[in-house]
Amino acid sequence: MSQPDKNAVKEYLLSLQDSICAQLEAEDGEGKFVEDSWQREEGGGGRSRVLVDGAVIEKGGVNFSHVFGTQMPASATAHRPELAGRSFEAMGVSLVIHPRNPFVPTSHANVRFFIAEKEGEEPVWWFGGGYDLTPYYGNKEDCQFWHQTAKEACLPFGEDIYPRFKKWCDEYFYLKHRNEPRGVGGLFFDDFNELGFEQSFAFMRSVGDSYVEAYRPIMAKRKQQEYTEQHRDFQLYRRGRYVEFNLVFDRGTLFGLQTGGRTESILMSLPPLVRWEYDWQPEPGSAEAELTEVYLQPQEWV
Repeated sequence: MSQPDKNAVKEYLLSLQDSICAQLEAEDGEGKFVEDSWQREEGGGGRSRVLVDGAVIEKGGVNFSHVFGTQMPASATAHRPELAGRSFEAMGVSLVIHPRNPFVPTSHANVRFFIAEKEGEEPVWWFGGGYDLTPYYGNKEDCQFWHQTAKEACLPFGEDIYPRFKKWCDEYFYLKHRNEPRGVGGLFFDDFNELGFEQSFAFMRSVGDSYVEAYRPIMAKRKQQEYTEQHRDFQLYRRGRYVEFNLVFDRGTLFGLQTGGRTESILMSLPPLVRWEYDWQPEPGSAEAELTEVYLQPQEWV
């Protein structure tokens, strides 16, 4: 297996952050990402970029981080106990975009690299990441386009890659206490090193590069669609599910908090406005009911 090149991964991730921010700013047309660089006392740091109150994006964050330390955090060793006692480096780009218009879905993407080292032993490393889409009002055309783009990003690396990581995404972004998926899925992978470093890195790049290709056309199509206060209220209600998942289940959030990461950057994924209604139920046959009854049911979109 070829040896990992940490510098090449870091250079790619920094350029990916630049590219995504530039393309999302262009589609928004007004908003600009504001950069905030930070240092982590235990080692490493990052640069957070946040766009607030744009023409399309109500709140969006695109973060780069590179942290390191002498001891693995509990969130990492919980499912890999053999890594306890190793030094580690973790780097990645993570983003969440919350548009104002309820007909533009929320999107999330993340690509990351993790390496654990110990003197006298081979390094243990892997890639992880993926992206998923969280609509408030379902649109079959958008879901199919999103998944087709994801499938094409995976295809050069094997016929089995998309179905495996699509299924993993459906299973991961699931609110157990609500018994429902967070959205319509996409890709999710972790502990990925099976192709050797060069090809595993190429796969991570393919996923990272295809995120904007999957999301920007959907944003462009839906951003001018007219909406009512009722649509907006439903969007804010459904955003509550997003918050619940991120704070209760998301491994990236837990890892960031357990490693002493920058809280503002870790929690930038949360929407600016959200509401919870006690035991609220949509009208039967409504577009709001269709979201959970049709679109949030795991299915083969392509």
